[in-house]
Amino acid sequence: MKIAAVCGSGLGSSFMIEMNIKSILDQLGINQDDIEVTHFDMGSATPDSADHFFVGQDLAEATEKLGAEKVTVLKSIIDKNELKEKVVQFLQESGRLPE
Repeated sequence: MKIAAVCGSGLGSSFMIEMNIKSILDQLGINQDDIEVTHFDMGSATPDSADHFFVGQDLAEATEKLGAEKVTVLKSIIDKNELKEKVVQFLQESGRLPE
C-alpha cells in the first residue's frame, strides 16, 4: 500500500506530513515495508500515484482529479492529533488496523 502527502509545491508541508505519518505508523507498530509513505506536489499527483492521499484543506478542491474516496482532507496540517486520528481511521477502514 502507498500513502502520499500532497501540497502545492511538494516541498515543505507535504514532506512534514509524510514524516508525521511515518512517525504515527511507528507508534502503531506498523511495518513500513508494508506501507510506503511519500509526498507529491498537486501537479504531479495522479490517481495511481498512491492508494490514498492526505492533503491540507487549502487543496481540497484541487483533489477532485484524485478521486474523493482516495483523499483525506486535514483541517490543519500541523495538528498531529488530527493527523493521527485520520491515519488510524483510514487504516481501520482499509483493514490494515483492527478497530
